[in-house]
Amino acid sequence: MSESKLSPSRRSVIQAGVVAASALTGVSIPTVHAGENNTIDVALIGCGGRGTGAAINALSTKNGPIRLTAMADAFKDRLTGSYDNLKKRITEEERLQVKDENKFVGYDAFKNAMDVLKPGDVVIFATPPAFRWPFFKYAIEKKLNIFMEKPVAVDAPSARKMLELADLSEKAGQKVGVGLMCRHCESRKELFKRIKDGEIGDLTMLRAYRMAGPTGLAFAKKKPEGMNELEYQIRNFHAFLWASGGAFSDFLIHNIDECCWMKDAWPVKADGKGGRHYRGDYVDQNFDTYAVEYTFDDGAKLYLDGRTVVGARQQFSSFAHGTKGSAIISFSGHAPSRSKIFKNQNMITENITWKCPQREPDPYQLEWDNLTQAIRDNKPHNEVRRGAMASLVTSMGRLAAHTNQEVKLEDYMKHDQDLAPNVDTMNEKSAAPVVADANGLYPVPQPGKLKNREF
Repeated sequence: MSESKLSPSRRSVIQAGVVAASALTGVSIPTVHAGENNTIDVALIGCGGRGTGAAINALSTKNGPIRLTAMADAFKDRLTGSYDNLKKRITEEERLQVKDENKFVGYDAFKNAMDVLKPGDVVIFATPPAFRWPFFKYAIEKKLNIFMEKPVAVDAPSARKMLELADLSEKAGQKVGVGLMCRHCESRKELFKRIKDGEIGDLTMLRAYRMAGPTGLAFAKKKPEGMNELEYQIRNFHAFLWASGGAFSDFLIHNIDECCWMKDAWPVKADGKGGRHYRGDYVDQNFDTYAVEYTFDDGAKLYLDGRTVVGARQQFSSFAHGTKGSAIISFSGHAPSRSKIFKNQNMITENITWKCPQREPDPYQLEWDNLTQAIRDNKPHNEVRRGAMASLVTSMGRLAAHTNQEVKLEDYMKHDQDLAPNVDTMNEKSAAPVVADANGLYPVPQPGKLKNREF
């Protein structure tokens, strides 16, 4: 596969996981596996572009010996393509040690790959986000350290599961990285410190934009004749809300998270809107435009704009505004940040009071360097709780936009629309969570008509 309270319908599943993992409570995960060998072995689960990139970052860290020893994906072509790509990119042969018998294909392949590892090794989750919680549950049982891509949940029920599992992983001493790499950006860290020190006064407003053309796999055309429905949806996971939270959750989460970081708080409610425009022969569940107004407990606002319209003006940035000045959080993408502080609200060169270094370290690599260093030093490093909250707040805004209703965090925490109720038991014969109509079209949000459900 290429990428808190409990909901009553799923309570039994998580309770089983709690029992299975309870033996880990108070047990420290080894910094590396036991024995003479100090090498960290890594398994890659989810061999699309995102997973391949994560593996390259993992194998590029300088924090001691590390090697890739297992790979898994639901589809053989994805695994083969990823391995071939890694062979071209990883020049140190000893770091790429995946034997043919450790290349696993199928819906249970994730277990096979983790079974190759020893306690203290690292598993990468880069599958569609819907699969995070069952994979995470198994990794806890196997006493592994983990790197998981964002988002880590696609709806409120799966976020609640991740928060429960986060508690278990923290008690077990697992080191867990979550792919919100902007949190590891040194320039943003300095900006956060300066904001906390009051350089721009009280933070009253934030603005975030990710406005581009078609992104990732979000624009999907009708399923090819003869292809299995579930396979089609997993291969096009950005197109389906159950698999990824759609384009909103999978892409806008970065802007939302970095703004909430600067505010040092999570919003307490969201009010949103959006729409579908030039659909042509696309059949995905996404809107083309999104606008969400998040409100924090002190009344401060975060205004978020997302758009995937061909030919429209593009912008990819986040800003902070305070009572004494303003700041650029990110200017044109994830990296480099080009963070700056201004003495007032007019963001022009002559008003700059601080700016980050011109050359910024790659945050994608830094998140791996920080994770592996924490493993080597056996220091606390667990980002799951923060990742789950970022995912929850993001999907809260998505629900607000898809329903055109105000959604409060305290209510959304209890929301019961489980978009993928059988994700933990899926196999090649399983029915897909959503079904196309006779015209090959999938259910889409109906703002105003559906007021508490996305479809």
